[in-house]
Amino acid sequence: MENSILKEGMKAPEFTLIGSDKKEHNLSDFLNKKVILYFYPKDNTSACSQEAQDFKNFINEFSQKDTVIIGISRDSIKSHDKFISKYDLPFLLLSDEDEIVCNLYGVLKEKNMFGKKGIGIERSTFVINEKGIITNIYRKVKVPGHVENLVCSL
Repeated sequence: MENSILKEGMKAPEFTLIGSDKKEHNLSDFLNKKVILYFYPKDNTSACSQEAQDFKNFINEFSQKDTVIIGISRDSIKSHDKFISKYDLPFLLLSDEDEIVCNLYGVLKEKNMFGKKGIGIERSTFVINEKGIITNIYRKVKVPGHVENLVCSL
């Protein structure tokens, strides 16, 4: 499934997706800021909810470092709206229902859930600098401590 082999030091692939604010967003809209682009499997699941709350809890630290948080999953905008509302999330979630950006960033993997095989998002985080260059890639992310480590590494 991995169409692209992204590496640190490469230009982050450009994309356009609809956001939770009902507007189209391009990655290039965020040039001159650092971007934490995080891919997560599903709204309102335990680990994804914890990760989102961790980003919320550190939002001031990210803001002080001129860093924008953007979450991407294959969920619909309607699903994102419920997720944002439930946890009062102060950052943008983008909907990639067609899996275009997931494929660009190589985050779709075969998963085995409850004995069923399927394709899902492997929890991944990309740190992108002010010039649109990927500075860090974290794949197979474990939620506990991840966001705190990101803040410290910026």
